Amino acid sequence: MKGGLFLLVINLLLALSIIVNKVHGQGTRVGFYSSTCPRAESIVKSTVQSHVKSDPTLTAGLLRMHFHDCFVQGCDASVLISGTATEKTAFPNLGLRGYEAIDDAKTQLEAACPGVVSCADIVALAARDSVVLSGGLSWQVPTGRKDGRVSQASDVNNLPGPSDSVDVQKQKFAAKGLNTQDLVTLVGGHTIGTTACQFFSNRLYNFTANGPDPSIDPSFLPQLRALCPQNSGASNRVALDTGSQNNFDTSYFANLRNGRGILQSDEALWNDASTKTFVQRYLGLRGLLGLTFGVEFGKSMVKMSNIGLKSGADGEIRKICSAIN
Repeated sequence: MKGGLFLLVINLLLALSIIVNKVHGQGTRVGFYSSTCPRAESIVKSTVQSHVKSDPTLTAGLLRMHFHDCFVQGCDASVLISGTATEKTAFPNLGLRGYEAIDDAKTQLEAACPGVVSCADIVALAARDSVVLSGGLSWQVPTGRKDGRVSQASDVNNLPGPSDSVDVQKQKFAAKGLNTQDLVTLVGGHTIGTTACQFFSNRLYNFTANGPDPSIDPSFLPQLRALCPQNSGASNRVALDTGSQNNFDTSYFANLRNGRGILQSDEALWNDASTKTFVQRYLGLRGLLGLTFGVEFGKSMVKMSNIGLKSGADGEIRKICSAIN
């Protein structure tokens, strides 16, 4: 009886471990390549550093790429696949940048450790390294992802959009296992980078019958209109975090508080009670103990980076990142 009970307990523990692995990333772990490719993370880091040195704006591009990858088909590098009607060709992804840095890192890794490091892991590591190069805090990235075999433009429709309400944003994040704090934290990645006028210029002129979006600081409006003239300049770029677009800091949240959020979906985070609480905590308002944005960003990134990981025949280690094997 004792032996049977022991086996039953062991089987239950094994079943539980399988469930836990499925929930927390199907076996991703920090240091996954420590024996199979010890220089994996340092190769990605040095490659990102090299590309960012030539073009500092790539930090935001590489961070955004990871987000756009994970929210469609999971974190499986499906956004990197070239071809007709792939994710890369969908409208929300046409502005993605940093492919050359990922390809460069993959080339070096294939030379050092052929067939070992996935493109999905390169994307996750590059996102972390980009944040650090922008002045943000580092975090440990669990690795061991596989690359996906499916990439369809039609799947990109579920990405959060620039005019989404807070309720819609919460629904889209919840569908990926991310809560309201994760939402505010991850959108805080807009502390670096820019956006095109076409994604928010509707707020500047005829947003309501009386004119512009009333949530915009009136003293800020002339500056935005100069950057985005009415009926022109759709592709002009505007910093998402005015005054601090290259620094990973909390000024993005201060801009939301001051009516200087650029995207409608961003400014909405200050105007909704459920999300405003977290914005205030990151700003240290209302005497709250607060959450350290840099630390919480790393936690939420790890959580996001384990969305929809591939296993078995659903995944592979690509030889080149732009094509399935």
